[in-house]
Amino acid sequence: MNKTLALGVDIGGTNSVFGISDRNGSIYYEESLPTREFETPGELVDKIYQCVKEAGHLSKIIGIGIGAPNGNFFSGTIEFAPNLTWSGLVPIVHLFESRFKTKAILTNDANAAALGELIYGAGRGLKDFVSITLGTGLGSGVIVNENLVYGHDGFACEYGHIRVIPDGRSCGCGRKGCLETYTSATGVVRSITELESEHKANSSLVKIADPRADQVFEFAASGDKFAEEIVDYTAKILGDALADFACFSSPSAYILFGGIAQSGQTFAKKVKTQMEKGLLHIYKDKIEIRISTLHDKNAAVLGACSLVWKK
Repeated sequence: MNKTLALGVDIGGTNSVFGISDRNGSIYYEESLPTREFETPGELVDKIYQCVKEAGHLSKIIGIGIGAPNGNFFSGTIEFAPNLTWSGLVPIVHLFESRFKTKAILTNDANAAALGELIYGAGRGLKDFVSITLGTGLGSGVIVNENLVYGHDGFACEYGHIRVIPDGRSCGCGRKGCLETYTSATGVVRSITELESEHKANSSLVKIADPRADQVFEFAASGDKFAEEIVDYTAKILGDALADFACFSSPSAYILFGGIAQSGQTFAKKVKTQMEKGLLHIYKDKIEIRISTLHDKNAAVLGACSLVWKK
């Protein structure tokens, strides 16, 4: 296989996923390692190097893309990521470049996902859009004129931590009322216990010991009234927020990714309806709500590799 390849690495609090892909998005090798088993980031880098070398791809790599929580594009460091065991500033780009002897590029995981959508996913053909990842938290990546918005310090576009409910739900960031506490998968589960409803007592949701967000959407689709209320509540808060965010970059589309987005077009339509209600007149009927087309692929690897191809 005589190809020019990129190594994509997605460092998560639980697992670190990495893989090799070409410009067309074909993945030739993938692996996952438990992040917490490595006491230092250097040990993780060494292990990834070993795996890639043993797989026979080392000489074909022209660059490394890294997605990580609190990953700073400008400094090449992971900065005080709360869900990683490595504290403080982690010089992850330096570690990868020193070990692999090739260029490495870092950004936060949500930005990497947005680039993945731009090059391989639902953002192809769009110049201006926002990728919204609805997972354990809420991540976002803003594309303007086919380029990511980083801000002056590398930490722009943290939509998940824009406060939408004054003095609302407590957030892991230390503040209250952040968007992700309502519209992430975790937020949806919190709504089961925190929302009041006349239908709550008869809902199958309250009988589950450890309910999941996907079950809320499944029960809603089968007619559970309380589950329907939670889905509507989630769509309202997200739709209202997206209406306000439009004032920032006037995107042509919002692309939803993650478990909640996989629930299908019904939720996307609810978000779209609510967003349209709240939009300024100049933005009405101009912004699509799209669902990611990368759900059945390793979006984390492709998004990280996209850093190399975009550069």
